[in-house]
Amino acid sequence: MKKFLLTAAIALTAMSQAWAVTDGQTYAEFDGLKIANQWIFDRVHTTKDYMANDICNTRARTAVMDDGVIYVGRSEEKMCIVGNDTVMQSVLHRFSVKDGSQMADLPLTLNGAPYSRFLGVASVGKDNFHHIWVAPMTSNAQAMVPIYMVDTESGELTLMGNLSKGEAIERTDYLDVVGDITCEQAKCTIMTVAGSGSDPGSPSVYCWTMEQGESGADNWEGGFEGDVFVDFTEYYPETCTGFSLAPVVKMLLGEDEETRYDGELFYIDCFGRDPVLYSKDGSLIDTFENAPDEVKQRDKNANGTCEFSVDGRHFLAYPKGQYDKDGNGCQAYICEFTDEELTLGSLDMRWQVPADSLGKVSDTGLRIHCINTETEIDEKGNEVVTLFTFKAYNGMAVYKIGKNVGGDTPEPGLPGDINNDGVVDITDVNIVLNIVLGKDDAAKYQGRADTDGNGEVDITDVNFVLNKVLGK
Repeated sequence: MKKFLLTAAIALTAMSQAWAVTDGQTYAEFDGLKIANQWIFDRVHTTKDYMANDICNTRARTAVMDDGVIYVGRSEEKMCIVGNDTVMQSVLHRFSVKDGSQMADLPLTLNGAPYSRFLGVASVGKDNFHHIWVAPMTSNAQAMVPIYMVDTESGELTLMGNLSKGEAIERTDYLDVVGDITCEQAKCTIMTVAGSGSDPGSPSVYCWTMEQGESGADNWEGGFEGDVFVDFTEYYPETCTGFSLAPVVKMLLGEDEETRYDGELFYIDCFGRDPVLYSKDGSLIDTFENAPDEVKQRDKNANGTCEFSVDGRHFLAYPKGQYDKDGNGCQAYICEFTDEELTLGSLDMRWQVPADSLGKVSDTGLRIHCINTETEIDEKGNEVVTLFTFKAYNGMAVYKIGKNVGGDTPEPGLPGDINNDGVVDITDVNIVLNIVLGKDDAAKYQGRADTDGNGEVDITDVNFVLNKVLGK
């Protein structure tokens, strides 16, 4: 009987996929809001499976979550023969937001041929109307920035913008898009920042816009009152005179329909600095200067931000740091604005996700940390935010934030509730089974994995939790 139940447990684990594992952490509740990990796929919690996956590669630099699907862009991955030439095709790897299970890959084509541009999908993102887009890295010898919309059924790319850098022909890495990239349902604004590894860096920020109803890859206008770039002069810290390595820009949505997709306010986060809030006239709007020390990045070399709200409360998520500096493990801070003006100085720490680590391996200087969210209304009318965090070459995870994210009637401490999230499910089976197989540490679960209290975690404990899941 025990052998049968162990076999059943292993079968259930396999069905749930190797990465349908949680981070095993318990997170504090703040004024009725909770956070719970749904699954994690990384170097720390699913080491062998993650390292064997194609997304564990430094060419898989960015990822985005949209409408239940995660897209991880990997440049130059799939070898293809075209005539007498061998080309390396870019691929989007897809995963289910719900449970982390891997979906069919999406090899990318352009004009019917394999899309093989160097670092061709350095950026993958979404607009506000569920269009997935990709864009390559461009060098300081390339005067245009192309951006493509992805047909998520076929993988065919459509050139949506051939964006001129004007007279500021500098390197670009990562783009941001708000509005509708097709311009059918709304206007669109695209931004990026010149990146430079040399001191003092580059001051140039690029912006392009197109009004609703217009079209044409070559018809984008400059987003800075007709100019395609502006050289910024205000920085934080004040000693800076430009933007350095792999800068990331993140636009905020306007407060009304008329300005929603103008990109008037935006964060810029670049190597060696905390995020800074700017306006399109180049003015520095807000910094971390007056923020509590606990919310400042422990290592300022990872770039990326995400503002979101839930139940009328406003939050900012951004990297704690990258790699293993000062105890960093590619984690993200989630902090709450505590004043009505949403100033960075009012940020108060809420959670660090994961509480332990995604991984501590250098991504060879990619710098970017991708974080994005989606909001839904649960059956009780409460907002629930799904937060996705991705650090290249280290891992990714999905979290839920809301009032009832641990289950409809959460009761932490239930027998068999190993991760203490209020429900007994396949995740708890996975945890105990991994402890038995030597892949996890029982001490992290404060005795909950030893369900019979005999001082060790063994097959009996696996059977106990499995029977709870099976309703026995």
